[in-house]
Amino acid sequence: MQRIEIWQQIANKSAMTRTLKKTVAMVGMMGAGKTAVGKAVAAQLGVPFLDSDAEIERAANMTIPEIFERDGEPFFREKEAQVINRLLEADPCILSTGGGAFLAERNRLAMSTKGVSVWLNADIDVLWSRVKHKDTRPLLKTANPLETLTNIYNARIPVYRLADITVDSLSDISIEDMASRVIDALSARPDIIEDTNG
Repeated sequence: MQRIEIWQQIANKSAMTRTLKKTVAMVGMMGAGKTAVGKAVAAQLGVPFLDSDAEIERAANMTIPEIFERDGEPFFREKEAQVINRLLEADPCILSTGGGAFLAERNRLAMSTKGVSVWLNADIDVLWSRVKHKDTRPLLKTANPLETLTNIYNARIPVYRLADITVDSLSDISIEDMASRVIDALSARPDIIEDTNG
């Protein structure tokens, strides 16, 4: 009898359909896993994955480093805000945002009113291990990139804490498991994910 109940629970769970009701904006430091985890969350929920940086590059027909170099950071931040706002008004999706996007109050407000912000909270050692071999991070093109990263981290943490939901980004679990942790956190909010029987 007990075995039948367990199989019934599994069958019921697999018959459940999860509907994403608003866009989930992944926020956090460079290297926190916003893109990798975001793609896995989108795949598990069956919704599109978008990256605000990629959308900016597509619109400008330039890379982020090229935009920084040619037009400067203030110009980039203005374009970033426009793109994030546009994407939040589209159909619900998982949206990965650049590390600095959440620092702007207008972006935080847009994410919380039109969607929901999820902070992937990774410690400095995890972040450094993920970004130290990449040369695509304009903000780390300094004489001491680890010190720069640490300073950025310390300055941004109080702002990231303002996110609607926090999920710790751990180095010793898989991307799929991290995605499941994010979905579990989202599922606690019926205004974000609705479970219905299929």
